[in-house]
Amino acid sequence: MKRIVLSGTGSGVGKTTISTGIMKALSDEYKIQSFKVGPDYIDPSYHTCATGIPSRNLDSFFMSEGQVRQSFTNGMQHSNADYAIIEGVRGLYEGISPVNDIGSTSSIAKALNAPVVLIINSRSLVRSAAAMTLGFKALDPQINIQAVILNNVKSQKHYLKTKEAVEKLSDTQVIGGIVRDKSITMEQRHLGLIPAVEEDRIKGLIEKWGNLIKENIDLDALIDIMKNSPDMDKQKEAIWKKDKTRQKTKIAVAFDEAFNFYYHENIEALEANNAEIIYFSPIHDETVPDADALYIGGGYPEIFKKELSTNKSMLKSIKAFSDNNQPIYAECGGLMYLTNSIDKLPMVGVYPYESMLTSKVQGLSYTIAEVVKDNPIQNKGSVYHGHEFHYSKVEYTGSNMDDFAFKMKRGVGINGTHDGLLKNNSVASYVHTHTACLPDFAYNFTQKAYE
Repeated sequence: MKRIVLSGTGSGVGKTTISTGIMKALSDEYKIQSFKVGPDYIDPSYHTCATGIPSRNLDSFFMSEGQVRQSFTNGMQHSNADYAIIEGVRGLYEGISPVNDIGSTSSIAKALNAPVVLIINSRSLVRSAAAMTLGFKALDPQINIQAVILNNVKSQKHYLKTKEAVEKLSDTQVIGGIVRDKSITMEQRHLGLIPAVEEDRIKGLIEKWGNLIKENIDLDALIDIMKNSPDMDKQKEAIWKKDKTRQKTKIAVAFDEAFNFYYHENIEALEANNAEIIYFSPIHDETVPDADALYIGGGYPEIFKKELSTNKSMLKSIKAFSDNNQPIYAECGGLMYLTNSIDKLPMVGVYPYESMLTSKVQGLSYTIAEVVKDNPIQNKGSVYHGHEFHYSKVEYTGSNMDDFAFKMKRGVGINGTHDGLLKNNSVASYVHTHTACLPDFAYNFTQKAYE
């Protein structure tokens, strides 16, 4: 499978702009399957906008090497893509440990045996760009760095000098450079870039990125690198448990401006377990659709709290669904939505607590949770990985740890030690998870929906 990893030397190198621009430029002629390294919902929304094909995540904290290869293969086969472009996370070697690969772009590159193109912020650099390239190549000889893209060059003269330095001193081809330009940067929000699902204007910006790439990057050289991708290890491992013999169930998934953080493979895992997915909008629809269970993901309910709060019929419908003991699984923004209020505006009220936006990040890390109570997605005694990233908190005023389904072994959760508020057949937590690190997720949830 023809593939490449686009990795930065660190944060702020313009990796998402360049990666998305390359995806857009190549999508005019080829089918491009995009991937994002790490726990991220926002960058993949740009990828999807650029290629027209749903982007997927690859993460070595969530996945074994065999699962990385399986997830990659799933994506390529599902889309029947010509090429795979994988955007890295932070610097090539940055992960959760100062000395090993877990959670890093390098771990994904090695699992897939994929060539790497290094994106360097070359502002004020010439020979030092060569030194950086040499250092990145020397740290781990298993990483196959094939080329360099120079970003934030001052001028064509600066680009040509830096290109000469890198190619002669590090023996690595430079396949293009981007002159610094504030007009191509993306607006930020408290969880990162604004998701592409919100803004039609972003399509125009991505079009601009694609044209910029066509004018400044040697796409033929990039394609040659992908065409010459070495063979990938054939060992794979399943990323979800499935049972299609059971009766079909209907899972309603909240998806609109407020709720759009879902890993694509979580939805596929539900479908693999004979679930029919019905999308609905907590903002625009009047009631929950006819379904056996609800899945409410993360997003920005705090931004759309007025719209959510004024949709009284939907609030009552979801509360009645929970009171009727029908299963609900909610993550992060979904948790906030199920509390009494967001910033004092009334919400669903499954859980009798208040949630609110804060000026400082409350949770930002990979997580490990022990399941201490049976719930719609997990059985007691299991341990699973996930991640949390939120600028909000839930004011838990209870005192009974039996209210929670999960005990945090790594991460903050709701109260610093626990997460997963459990009531009726509804479980809601700050932890986002991926089916690869919770292979029983869809199997268990569809079983609960059927009961």
